[in-house]
Amino acid sequence: MGRQNKLTASQEDYLEAIYHISAEKMAARAKDISRRLDVRASSVTGALRTLGKTGLINYAPYDLITLTDEGRVVAEEIVRRHQALEHFLVNVLGVEAKEADEAACRMEHSVPKAIVNRLIKYAEYVEKCPKGGITWNSGFGYYCKHGCTEEDCRHCVSDFPEEKSDT
Repeated sequence: MGRQNKLTASQEDYLEAIYHISAEKMAARAKDISRRLDVRASSVTGALRTLGKTGLINYAPYDLITLTDEGRVVAEEIVRRHQALEHFLVNVLGVEAKEADEAACRMEHSVPKAIVNRLIKYAEYVEKCPKGGITWNSGFGYYCKHGCTEEDCRHCVSDFPEEKSDT
């Protein structure tokens, strides 16, 4: 996964597009990628050649494009970051879905994994608040819907059972 740090934002977009198209159709074609990313076919060809040389995709001209095992791992991480950021923007900050998707697409390339993981944890906390949730209120910041204080929230969260794993 160290290779992911060396990819450009554009290359990550191509991997993400191939991932989503492949999930729908089992494999991608250059014209599918061109349409999805709204770029010219010649741009797609150049990007696919480069990604093919990295070993992240299986590429041959005029053939179907698939992710290699390593490419799938990298693409899944990109998709995970995108979804986590989008989820945070929509469910925690109350951003409209379309705007959140576009912002997440830009942010996914630059927000470090550790920060994305913290955003995920915070979003989980907000969604699990046993006092009815925390909301964003017209730019005035967060507040608990039921008026509990920070101390109450800490107390009620400590009483809130953690989800247990199946191990």
